[in-house]
Amino acid sequence: MVIHLRAKPNARANQLLVAADGTVTVRLKAPPQEGQANTVLLAYLAEVFGTSKSRVALLSGHAAPFKKVDLQDVDEKTLAAVLSRHRTEPT
Repeated sequence: MVIHLRAKPNARANQLLVAADGTVTVRLKAPPQEGQANTVLLAYLAEVFGTSKSRVALLSGHAAPFKKVDLQDVDEKTLAAVLSRHRTEPT
């Protein structure tokens, strides 16, 4: 399952947020230097979606805030359930 998201480094804590329009934002504690934020992003998404880090891959956006990530062991039902738990506004 491929998801599109916006990564925001230098946050106080790692956090997955889903806006009412479906926009996914991931706040990351790591700085954007030397790929640190990307490493934390992939590990955090693996934890949130209950899969191993080796099954999460960054497809595009290595140096940009907008990223495309492949969650290889996550199906649509699981994706929808996790994203609904992280909504920031009621639908």
